[in-house]
Amino acid sequence: MNEDLYKILGVSKKATADEIRKSYRKLAKKHHPDLNPGDNAAEEQFKKISSAFSILGDEEKRGKYDRGEIDASGQERQPEGMYRRYADSAAGNPYQSQAGFADFADLGGAFSDLFGDRVRRAGPGGMPRMRGQDVRYHLTVDFMESVKGAKKRVTMPDGKTLDISIPAGVQDGQSLRLKGKGMEGLGGGPSGDALIEIKVMPHAFFRREGDDIHMDLPISLAEAVLGAKIKVPTITGEVTLSVPKNSSSGRILRLKAKGVPRPKPKGQKTVGRGDQYVTLKVVLPEKPDAELEAFMKDWAKTHTADVRKAMKGAL
Repeated sequence: MNEDLYKILGVSKKATADEIRKSYRKLAKKHHPDLNPGDNAAEEQFKKISSAFSILGDEEKRGKYDRGEIDASGQERQPEGMYRRYADSAAGNPYQSQAGFADFADLGGAFSDLFGDRVRRAGPGGMPRMRGQDVRYHLTVDFMESVKGAKKRVTMPDGKTLDISIPAGVQDGQSLRLKGKGMEGLGGGPSGDALIEIKVMPHAFFRREGDDIHMDLPISLAEAVLGAKIKVPTITGEVTLSVPKNSSSGRILRLKAKGVPRPKPKGQKTVGRGDQYVTLKVVLPEKPDAELEAFMKDWAKTHTADVRKAMKGAL
């Protein structure tokens, strides 16, 4: 992705972190696949928005992007200098110098003094044997991919393509290490590792706290007063939730074992899951209802309970 990340989020390069976050949330809700089923264009735009926010929404990554240290996909620029010249030589792109490779033979001792076990003399020419450089990559995943697990294919900064298994329950900021998938070693040295840092995009409805899932559930005034059975989304599908009679806005109900899968402890057969917590939000009709207003006027005459009694004297 070579597009300007600021343009994708519709903000200027001088935008504050709060402005970037607000713009992302607005666009994410507009293009979220859950709200646009079957709309491939909306899904593609959502991915672009999410990828852009994964960089601009992180102060450190935004700084690197502004300085040109990473590109629009979050990939770091290729290293320069001596290591790059060695790597080019190993890949069949020999680096030409006036001194030639004979100069490198004398560097083996220096490398050994500096890096210890990482460097060894290999072969008659004394070429330094060095472990390959680790390669870092920032991978953006959807919220549902992070909690349910997924298979992703990514292109690394050095052009390699890797298939990555995202484990169920991976957390934002967590790094996955793929041994031996980094840069090739020098002089027969082992390859480095690929370090995949995971960035999890926020969901339109769900919030994660540890292994638990939280969400706000709008209910009508009638459902709050009379109680109801309501279909509620979870990360594994819809379930039926019983809303008790006389439920106030802000009441929290628990759906047991409907949260994020926990990592499997050694020696145990079961993995276990967190819970899902549903916060009720009573929503009144969008337009004024004359009949409801008339009823409430009569009802209020005989119901004068002080619902803010506990707050008196608090200030």
